[in-house]
Amino acid sequence: MKSTLLGLALSMGVCAAALAAGKPGPAIIYDLGGKFDKSFNEGAFHGAERWKKESGKSYREFEITNASQREQALRRFAKDGNDPIMVLGFAYEDAVTAVAKAYPKIHFGIVDDVVDLPNVASYTYRADEGSFLAGYLAAKTSKTGTIGFVGGMDIPLIRSFGCGYVQGAKAANPAVKVIQNMTGTTASAWNDPGRGAELTKAQISQGADIVYAAAGQTGLGVLQAAADEGKLSIGVDSNQNGLHPGKVLTSVLKHVDEAVYEAFKTGEAGTFKTGSNVLGLKENGVGLAMDDNNKALVSDAMNAEIASVTKDIVSGKIVVHDYSADNTCPVN
Repeated sequence: MKSTLLGLALSMGVCAAALAAGKPGPAIIYDLGGKFDKSFNEGAFHGAERWKKESGKSYREFEITNASQREQALRRFAKDGNDPIMVLGFAYEDAVTAVAKAYPKIHFGIVDDVVDLPNVASYTYRADEGSFLAGYLAAKTSKTGTIGFVGGMDIPLIRSFGCGYVQGAKAANPAVKVIQNMTGTTASAWNDPGRGAELTKAQISQGADIVYAAAGQTGLGVLQAAADEGKLSIGVDSNQNGLHPGKVLTSVLKHVDEAVYEAFKTGEAGTFKTGSNVLGLKENGVGLAMDDNNKALVSDAMNAEIASVTKDIVSGKIVVHDYSADNTCPVN
């Protein structure tokens, strides 16, 4: 424990020295997996970097290596006066609740959970809506009529991804078969590419020719295995199309970068908005990644069809079931 605390103090102390000459700026604390996870954390990093480039100012950051560091890092930043402080992931809920109460004049932001305190902004995403589009595209693209889903930790958030994916697939082809597997029930489920690869190969052996990964770094194993087997995959959170060009059908984007960017920008301007922010297709909080890496995989006609489905979801003509509301899914 002493070595953990010392490492935390030293790594954050370097940043503190760099900012000592001016007013403490914003800060960000990544979740397990690190800021270069090619997924959730990295998207947030890009948002922070965008703010840094535009403002010409600095921010502090910390990459935790174990769960106990969440509250430690949060308290350290709050004590130093950093404002706002953004944290990534539902696992920060207890830490944010405790530290935000202790530092009522500091603003905090949490992604993927809700903390109902007057100095906290909560950002949750209708990832099920983005997943609906991915499922629709997958079902329309599949040649076998069987597609797969590999989730990370078995929690309602990831079940929501899976539920939206199945809904979209069934809307495109009621006869499609969707194979679903979760990687595990502990935090290690986010960081096991080998297990992700195993599950993907198992699904492919059952006929799946497209596999969607919603599993953090574990998903990198899913994408690699699908490419190795000559099948397609679907990435998540950040644009992962370029990891295996021509082998990733699309990526379900969750614009965490925008949340971090806006939090830093409004924090600097003194207009930081607290409260709950639910970001779906209508708010441009989620979507599908289309670029040169997957251009050959998605026809213009299919893109137009996806645009039409998106419009129907935004208008309410198509209602994507909100798994988070009751932890049930109307399709399987």
